[in-house]
Amino acid sequence: MTVGPALMQTQLDLPLFARGKVRDTYELDHDRLLMVATDRVSAFDRVLPTGVPDRGRVLTQLSIFWFQATASLQPNHLLGTSWEGLPPELEGRCMVVRRARRIDFECVVRGYLAGSAWAEYRRSGTVVGERLPPGLQESQRLPEPIFTPATKAETGHDENVPFSRLQDELGHELAGRLREVSLRLYGYAAAHAERRGLILADTKFEFGLVDGELLLIDEALTPDSSRYWDATSYRVGSSPESYDKQLIRDWLTHESRWDRESPPPALPEEVVAHTRERYLQAYERLTGRPLTLAPAARPQDR
Repeated sequence: MTVGPALMQTQLDLPLFARGKVRDTYELDHDRLLMVATDRVSAFDRVLPTGVPDRGRVLTQLSIFWFQATASLQPNHLLGTSWEGLPPELEGRCMVVRRARRIDFECVVRGYLAGSAWAEYRRSGTVVGERLPPGLQESQRLPEPIFTPATKAETGHDENVPFSRLQDELGHELAGRLREVSLRLYGYAAAHAERRGLILADTKFEFGLVDGELLLIDEALTPDSSRYWDATSYRVGSSPESYDKQLIRDWLTHESRWDRESPPPALPEEVVAHTRERYLQAYERLTGRPLTLAPAARPQDR
C-alpha cells in the first residue's frame, strides 16, 4: 500500500455525533451511527499534532475482524463496513454500527502482570485491591485471567475500580454478565493470538445496551485497546516490546523533554514510521493477511 499523509480529521455532510481522540462519529439515523477512524494519536491524555498514516485503517479493519470472529460468542454493534458516497481517503476506515446506550465502564481483562497492574502489585501485592500470590514478576502470566473494571473517563485517566463498584452501580446481574462475557472474549482472542505467535497480555472492552440487549461496542482487540507481545521474544521479568504506540510514549518520555503541560511536540519521522509498521504487523499477524483497502460497499452496508 502506498503511504499517504495521515488523516487527522473528517468533514462529512452528516450530523456530527461525537469527535473523540481517534474517531469521528456521525449520525445516519435514529438507530445507526457511522464511525470513522482517523490517524490521530493520543498519549498521556493529549492528542498529538502528528498522526500515524494508516493507523485508523488498522484499528477499523482489525475491529471488524474480531467483531465478525466473535459474533457467536457475544453480539456486537457492527452492521456494515462502508457507506455509499464515502471519499476515497475514508475507505477501510468506517463502520456502520447500531446506536447503543453506552455502559460507562471499561471492562478490562488481564492475563499477565503488566502496566498499572504490575505497578500496584509491586506496591501492595494486589491488583485493584484483590490479593495475588506473592513472588510474581513483571510480565508473568497470572494463574488465571482476572477482570478489573475501570471508569470510563472522557478526559484524564481511567480509574481502576473493584468489581463491587460495578455491582453497586449496574446491579449484580449486569455486572456479572459483563465479567463473564469479557473473560470469554479474552479467552477466545488469547488462544487465537497464541496460534499466531502473539501473547494477548491484557485488553479492554466496551459494552452498550439496545432494548435490554447487551452489545460489544466501540472497537475490539486492537493495538489501542490491547497489549500484544511477540511470543518468541517474551521473557518473564522484563517489559516485552508491544505492538502498539509504546514507541511514541517512550520518545515523549525520554527524548522530547515535553513537560506534559505545554502543547505536545511533533513526532520525528522515524518514530512515526516504526509505529506504523508495528500496527501493520499486528494486523497481518492476527488476521493472516496484509492490510488492504476495504472492498466496495455491499448493498447491505448502505
